[in-house]
Amino acid sequence: MDGEDDGQKTARVATEVDLEGASRTLWAAFHDDPLWSWAFPDRDKLEVWWRFLIKSALRYPWVWITSGHTAASVWVPPGGSELTEQEEARVEPLLDDLLGARSGEVVELLERFDASRPAGEPHYYLSLLGTHPDCRGQGLGIALLAENLAKIDEEAMPAYLESSNPDNDKRYERLGFRRVGEFSTPDGSRTLATMWREAR
Repeated sequence: MDGEDDGQKTARVATEVDLEGASRTLWAAFHDDPLWSWAFPDRDKLEVWWRFLIKSALRYPWVWITSGHTAASVWVPPGGSELTEQEEARVEPLLDDLLGARSGEVVELLERFDASRPAGEPHYYLSLLGTHPDCRGQGLGIALLAENLAKIDEEAMPAYLESSNPDNDKRYERLGFRRVGEFSTPDGSRTLATMWREAR
């Protein structure tokens, strides 16, 4: 592996200046995702949604990027929330604006995300993980996830995620996640796996 590849795998905590790069990378990474292409048929609207989520997550030091924004991960730490109360109040108006008549189904989908997240035991929640399509096949995303999990292991905390693409389930399992449940889109056409990784 040459030095350039090593540089691409060097991860750091993102800051506000990385918002655009991280948003573009995650938008591109999820462009053909089975779930999010259902939720946002107009893919350009998905970038607006991701930017909204990532901007909120930057209030915690748990948004990570690799060099050149080739991969990004967005975590919510134990006791944290994906959005602030003020931002929660903006969700439905924003989705109405982005999705029109379809927004009700997507709001219901988001409610299913919330209902499926484990309650009671503090944990790190992986909200988003993606690699820019131009850089796929280099192991950047899974290396970033492994590095994040090593830091979580230092705190002896568990981790949780939802897998919106079955093609990724085995990758998560290799890093210690196990499937604990599932839920579907309101129309039943897409299913997500919920996955948990015990503290180490």
